[in-house]
Amino acid sequence: MSVISTQKDTENLTLTFVAEFAADIDRVWQIWEDPRQLERWWGPPTWPATFVRHEMFVGGESRYYMTGPDGEKARGWWKIIAVDGPSGFEFEDGFAGDDGEPSGFLGSTRCVVTLEQNGGTTRMTTVSSFESAEQLEEMVKMGMEEGMGLAMGQIDALLAE
Repeated sequence: MSVISTQKDTENLTLTFVAEFAADIDRVWQIWEDPRQLERWWGPPTWPATFVRHEMFVGGESRYYMTGPDGEKARGWWKIIAVDGPSGFEFEDGFAGDDGEPSGFLGSTRCVVTLEQNGGTTRMTTVSSFESAEQLEEMVKMGMEEGMGLAMGQIDALLAE
């Protein structure tokens, strides 16, 4: 199933992805809640993610890194703002330094994930909000839009197991 729509809204500084999965809402929630499952789709296939911390509660934090084909590491962080499992959650995220802590590089974004049961499928909507048009454009240039599309395909594969 996967991606239904992608919308970049430069006026409202958002990037929205809507996807549908052939699984119930609890199963789709697990791919966000369980760091071992999250690792299997967060990040492009050539840059797999490793979550060293993943605290899915309000105020909780996640730390991860993605390892590139030549062994280079890109680090990131999340701060969990709201959790309403299995219907969704909200988090702030950004780039991290070598110590895993927020680096301030490109500021931060806010992401709202909403899961809705739709018969035998689950619709997932992710809305990322940016601080500025420049930040939005830079993230798109870095592959965020393409990467999320690839991630949805990886989620399909994970859910099919």
